[in-house]
Amino acid sequence: MEPTVVSRPASTDDVGELVRLYGRLAQEMDALESMWAIADGLPEPIDAAFVAAIEDAETMVRVGSIDGVTCGFVLARVEPLLPHTDEVVGAIHFVFTEPEARGVGVGEAMRDDTIEELRARGVRRFDAHVLPGHRLAKNFFEAGGFSARHIVMYHEDATP
Repeated sequence: MEPTVVSRPASTDDVGELVRLYGRLAQEMDALESMWAIADGLPEPIDAAFVAAIEDAETMVRVGSIDGVTCGFVLARVEPLLPHTDEVVGAIHFVFTEPEARGVGVGEAMRDDTIEELRARGVRRFDAHVLPGHRLAKNFFEAGGFSARHIVMYHEDATP
């Protein structure tokens, strides 16, 4: 029997699960890049950041489930492409599916539903934030039609 995969908009009732899933995402990202939490993660407190995101008209938060068990989330925002234009981009900042639930289609459902929601808002350009070395995330987005448009390089001086 095929599992039932569902992607739906998050509500404030989902914040506890979102915080739990975000913790797992943060562990995975920290293993790839120790700067992730302070440069690319959500601001503290995480629960308040999710409530603000859910309530923000320019932000989409979706949760994904398999057979009724929440196992993933996506957070995307409509953002200016360049400050001096009216162009916007739908930026997927986080997509996470618990490792034991990957490969079933919940990530794809959340990604595709998020893109469709952005298209319904008139967005025609899309970004996905992926860390260098995160081959699974890169492959996931490439399978959805994404390709790299720029890479941000980083350097930190050693403390004196």
